[in-house]
Amino acid sequence: MLLTNATLATLTGPERYGLIENGAVAIEGERIVWVGKADAIPADHKAQEARDLEGRLVTPALIDCHTHIVFGGHRAREFEMRLEGASYEAIARAGGGIVSTVGATRAASEATLLASALERADALIAEGATTIEVKSGYGLDRETELRMLRVARAIGRERKVRIKTTFLGAHAIPAEYAGRSDAYIDEVVIPTLHAAHAEGLVDAVDGFCEGIAFPPNQIAQVFDAAKGLVLPVKLHAEQLSWLGGAALATRYGALSADHVEYATADDAKAMTASGTVAVLLPGAFYTLRETQMPPVAAFREAGVLMALATDCNPGSSPVTSLLLTMNMGCTLFRLTPEEALRGVTLNAARALGLDDCGVIAPGKRADLAIWDVTDPAELCYRIGFNPIHARIFGGTE
Repeated sequence: MLLTNATLATLTGPERYGLIENGAVAIEGERIVWVGKADAIPADHKAQEARDLEGRLVTPALIDCHTHIVFGGHRAREFEMRLEGASYEAIARAGGGIVSTVGATRAASEATLLASALERADALIAEGATTIEVKSGYGLDRETELRMLRVARAIGRERKVRIKTTFLGAHAIPAEYAGRSDAYIDEVVIPTLHAAHAEGLVDAVDGFCEGIAFPPNQIAQVFDAAKGLVLPVKLHAEQLSWLGGAALATRYGALSADHVEYATADDAKAMTASGTVAVLLPGAFYTLRETQMPPVAAFREAGVLMALATDCNPGSSPVTSLLLTMNMGCTLFRLTPEEALRGVTLNAARALGLDDCGVIAPGKRADLAIWDVTDPAELCYRIGFNPIHARIFGGTE
């Protein structure tokens, strides 16, 4: 495949977006083999059948690096309750929140969970996504956690999309373990992690470090188990309060620390040193009507890579649009459009430990999005508008 007459946002080099006007991309198999100006196409690629993109914008395909798209039921009533004045934390402590989704997820069959997850995945794919991270965490028992991870793997077989799975057994304390969180970690989380790993269902391990979930010392136990299995870790950290979760994540060399609204300048420096990506989740910030913004200026100053993701979940971020997430990243968190685009491509790839995608460069996967726009900023600027023209996944549409 040879794409010509395109505006390329390669996200490489010092230029704005790594832009190449009147650019071309040569693809062989699943890989990009050449990128440059159309008037400099090597002779051995000129023989390929060219596809004239008529000046359209080409970016790396989008990557959603933080989702919970496998779950049962919905939490629309909690949305109403928050509007009536109840806080997210109060709802969770009263038996709502994550735990309320657990019952619906435990009751759902694998087929039911897959059908609903595919609807959410299709919405992301329709906006140019080729890689989606999917977490467990709504089972909170061995059987359901494994079922969720099997469903996540099945999405990648049912659709042309790359799925990265994350075990999130330490997401909440189930009702049957109320007041016994240490026992839950020892009897359910760590044994289930080993079982999931043995079945080949886990690419990374996550936890929810928060006052309504697990303190750093319990997360450390889970991370030690992950380390023993040679699995990378990531962490929901500093979303509702500061507990030292981001610092814990950096000590374990975490791929990412996610949410991080209450992270500090010292956390930012530690994240830079460990290479931990800050995954910003404006959908949850918006839905929960939070006021504590993540320290974007401190992240910039420290050189922390910032990714964006939908955090698609039934309670705090029922979002299935990366384009909307990019807009919210700009309007709510004051990211630049270029930071937002890098946040759902190159930096999102880094947050998943991937180095073969996220930019348009020779040797990388031919995962591309072709847009009916010419200026990359338009992807963030418009709301409720999807300008996708075509999506290329591993060299094929």
